[in-house]
Amino acid sequence: MTRTVLVTGDATAVPAVAAATALHAAGRGLRTLLLATDDPHRAVDEVLGARLGTEAAEVDDRLWAARIEEQQAFRQAMGALDGKLRTGFDLLGVEPLEPDELTALPGTRQLALLRALRVPEDAYDLVVAAAPPPAELTMALALPEQLDRYLTRLLPEQRQAARALRPLLAAVAGVPMPADWLYSARAWVGGELAATRKVIESGRTSVRLAVDAGSCSVPALRRAAAGMALFGHRLDAVVAHRALPAAALDSADPWLAGQARRERERLAAIGLDVPLLVADQLAADLPAVAEQLYGAGAGPEPGERWPWTAEDRLAEDGVLLWRLAAPGAERADLELMRRGDELVIGLGAYRRILPLPGALRRCTVAGAALRAGELTLRFAPDPDLWPTGR
Repeated sequence: MTRTVLVTGDATAVPAVAAATALHAAGRGLRTLLLATDDPHRAVDEVLGARLGTEAAEVDDRLWAARIEEQQAFRQAMGALDGKLRTGFDLLGVEPLEPDELTALPGTRQLALLRALRVPEDAYDLVVAAAPPPAELTMALALPEQLDRYLTRLLPEQRQAARALRPLLAAVAGVPMPADWLYSARAWVGGELAATRKVIESGRTSVRLAVDAGSCSVPALRRAAAGMALFGHRLDAVVAHRALPAAALDSADPWLAGQARRERERLAAIGLDVPLLVADQLAADLPAVAEQLYGAGAGPEPGERWPWTAEDRLAEDGVLLWRLAAPGAERADLELMRRGDELVIGLGAYRRILPLPGALRRCTVAGAALRAGELTLRFAPDPDLWPTGR
C-alpha cells in the first residue's frame, strides 16, 4: 500500500527536506514519487538539479518527480466535470467555457494537490509532497470533509426517491428533469471526494514539519500541530534544517556557543511528543541531509489518525467523556458551540463541525477542559431525552 508523506513548514526548509526524504527512500529501494507544490520559484528543481514538468519523470534510480501546475490541473478537472454538467448548460441556454478561457480560481491549488495525491496503487511505494505552508495544507486536507458535508446538506441522496415520477414530469415538460443530471453530477463529485478522503485519511498518510532551525517560531509550530490534530492528522516528525552543528555548543567563541545553545533550547521547546530530526549546516547536499536525518533506517513511521474516544463515567461521575488529542493547542484559542446534533470546534483559525455520536445527542454539554495536549468534553444526560431506567 502506498505511503504518503506531506512535508510542510518553512518555505526555506521544505524543498530540501522533501527532496532528501524522497532520495533516501529511493536509495532504500522504494519506488518514490516527489511532488513539488506551491513552488513558484522552482526551489525543488534547484535542490534536485533537474527541471520538473507536470508529468512524472525519473530523475534518479527509483526516484520520479513532477510539479503540480495549478492552471493545467484546473483545466483537466473542469474538462472532467464538463460532461456531467452539459445537460445543465443546455437547460440554462448557456455555452460552456472553452478550455482556453479557463483560468484557475482561488482554492484550485489545494484541489490540485489533493488530486495529485491519488496515484495508482501499484505505481509507487512512497509519495513525498513538498506541500504548502501548514495553514494552507490544513485547509486543503479539511476540504474534502467540508465539501462532503455541503453535498449531504444541499443535495441529500434521499431526494432521489421520487425517480418513478421523473419520466412523467419530463414528458409533460418536454425537457429532462434537472434532478437527473444534477444528481448524476452529485454522484460523480461524491465519488471523487471519497477517493480523495481514502488517501488523506489513511493511516499510511502523515505530515512532517520542516523548519529552519535558526528562525522557526515555536508558537507557530504548536498552532500548526494543533490545527492538524483537530482534523485528525498526526505529525510523524519535526525536522530542523540548517541547525548549528553540535560542536558549536563547545565553541571557544562565546557568541557562537550562546547561539547554538539558544537554538537547541528553542527546538526542545517545540515539545509535540514526536521525533525531532536535525540536519546541520554542514550537510551541503541532499545525500548528506538525508544521512543526517535518517541514517540507514527507514525514518519515522506513520501513526494512526488522532481518534475521538468516548468514555462512560455515568456510574462514577454522572457524565460521558469525549476526548481528542490536541498537541500544541492553547486554551485561549479554543471555541466550542453546540448546534443541534453537531459540535462546532474552533482552534484559532481552524474550525471543524463534528456530528455527535448517538448517545451524546441525548446529553447536554457539561463542560470542557484542555490539559496536557488533550481536549476533554463532558456530557450530562438530558432527563427529557435520556432513556428511562438508565
